[in-house]
Parts: sequence; structure tokens; C-alpha cells
Amino acid sequence: MPKSPLPTYAIVELLIRLSQYNHLIGNYKNHSVFDTGVVVKTSSGSVKLPLGIVQRQFENPGSISDSELATLALLFKHT
Repeated sequence: MPKSPLPTYAIVELLIRLSQYNHLIGNYKNHSVFDTGVVVKTSSGSVKLPLGIVQRQFENPGSISDSELATLALLFKHT
């Protein structure tokens, strides 16, 4: 796990933004942080997010473009 944990609210905010591109994403349940990214479990599946995107959501959400969000929404795996 990275030395500085990411704030959960940044992940939840990111899920809300991603749900604009994929309505199946569902609500935040939990997450696990790895060196390669963050695996977020939702009420309807999971999505693996790059650490950098979550950090950007925390520090400067406006720096994440619509096309980046649309691409990330495609990574969602419905269960």
C-alpha cells in the first residue's frame, strides 16, 4: 500500500463523475490500494483506477477531462 492513503471521498466523487458515462457503476462499497492502482468495489461491480487519477480528483478535479472519465467508465466490470 502506498505511504499516503487516498481520501475515500475523492474515490466516491470520482465514481459519481464516472456514473455520468456508465449508469451501471452503482454506489461505493469499499476499495483497496495497490502499487498499480485502486480497485473500487461498488454495489454492482468493480473498477480499477490509476492512482494518479484518484490523486488528481483529490487535488484538482478540473484537470480530469471528459474523455478521460469516459475511458475510465469503460473499465467498469459489472457483476
